[in-house]
Amino acid sequence: MKRLASFVLAWIFACGPVQAQDDRGKVNPLFAESNPVELTIKGPIRQIVRSAERSTEPRKARIEAAGEVHDIELSARGVSRRKRENCRFPPLRIAFPAKTGKASLFHKQSRIKLVTHCRNQGSFDQVVLREYAAYRIYNVITPESLKVRLARITYVDGDQVVASRPGFFIEDADDAARRLGSKEVDIGSIPSSALEPEDAARFALFQYMIGNTDWAMITGPDPADCCHNAKLLGERKDARASLTPVPYDFDNSGLVGAPYAAPNPILKVKSIKTRVYRGFCRHNSHVQATSDRFRALWPAIEAEIRAVPDLDARSVQTMLNYLGGFYRDVEDRGAVERNILGRCR
Repeated sequence: MKRLASFVLAWIFACGPVQAQDDRGKVNPLFAESNPVELTIKGPIRQIVRSAERSTEPRKARIEAAGEVHDIELSARGVSRRKRENCRFPPLRIAFPAKTGKASLFHKQSRIKLVTHCRNQGSFDQVVLREYAAYRIYNVITPESLKVRLARITYVDGDQVVASRPGFFIEDADDAARRLGSKEVDIGSIPSSALEPEDAARFALFQYMIGNTDWAMITGPDPADCCHNAKLLGERKDARASLTPVPYDFDNSGLVGAPYAAPNPILKVKSIKTRVYRGFCRHNSHVQATSDRFRALWPAIEAEIRAVPDLDARSVQTMLNYLGGFYRDVEDRGAVERNILGRCR
């Protein structure tokens, strides 16, 4: 009997990690391809838009895509983009009350973020595409990033088309963690020593690269909820060391250049185009190697930007010119020493 019990325990421990590893590397169907998905969202769009600044109450709606029709709950989300002075159309959250089948484009999606066009002018379509490109750049740099899927969306309220605009879905952090064989870590403020040094250096250098200062990887607006525009991944949900920060929300960056974007008031810079390095000095020993990698990836990053569907020639050139400033700052190890390492926190 003892031998049988020992065998059962051994089998459980042996199979446990195998099951956990089954999902490693697997991408949910929505993010398995990069071509834009055509979809229609039908529901009380005008009501959601009108009340966005004061309410994120979910409303019943439907989504049609890839020959599928699903009942959903649709709500406004975000903070600055829900303010009417910034955007006339809020970013959205889509929830699926019922599980979708294995063959569905939305299989394993329960709640998902949708980045929208903010305003109806065509110039705001380019803002969406530039932010999408920023996510794709970080996908090129590391798999420890949130995947995105571009969409061409028709919004219908009653029998009227409210708008037809581009948008994109953002992979949930839990799904990214599962894909990477890790866990999303929900925690309050942490010391910088809790971060995995190489991953933290990469995060900070990327944010400098795109000219983004609207983030914090060790604390959030609420100290009980880390972090600001970043998610933490770890080996276990209760991990408190070697945490990987994963960035999101890049509309305040100089690379994206959203018309409503404003520089971080704490830093006392006048323009979102001004780069400020906000990495931690304790991670400086990893910055040179990270810079080497960024330099090596420049051809792939340029190709990724040029491949974004519907990104116009002006946006492409503006983005490449802006990134050129970063590459001058890190053109060799001496430049990294002068321009980056001495400006750490």
